[in-house]
Amino acid sequence: QVQLQESGPGLVKPSQTLSLTCTVSGGSITTSYSAWSWIRQPPGKELEWMGVIGDDGRTWYSPSLKSRTSISRDTSKNQFSLQLSSVTPEDTAVYYCAARSDGSISSIPNSYDYWGQGTQVTVSS
Repeated sequence: QVQLQESGPGLVKPSQTLSLTCTVSGGSITTSYSAWSWIRQPPGKELEWMGVIGDDGRTWYSPSLKSRTSISRDTSKNQFSLQLSSVTPEDTAVYYCAARSDGSISSIPNSYDYWGQGTQVTVSS
């Protein structure tokens, strides 16, 4: 059973870069036909898919966030990370890392099977 765990600062100042890491257990981020996503949920709003990194390291991003988002990985630690630059209070949200059981890529948050517990990130001075 794949398990995911987010980690990172809970408070980020406006204009800074938000950085989160997802540690994966029970599976490898380099397994063929696997893909690993970041999804967020601002308060009172729906889940929003942010981007994904595939088993070969290729990345895809939501068009609305592409200019500010970067996803990378550390295969030695079986981790993948999110960086969101130039944050504003509108980036305040619970951030999740997630994966689908069939390893496919999807921008539909509710199609994901494996989820981390989520981590609250607040953007405030």
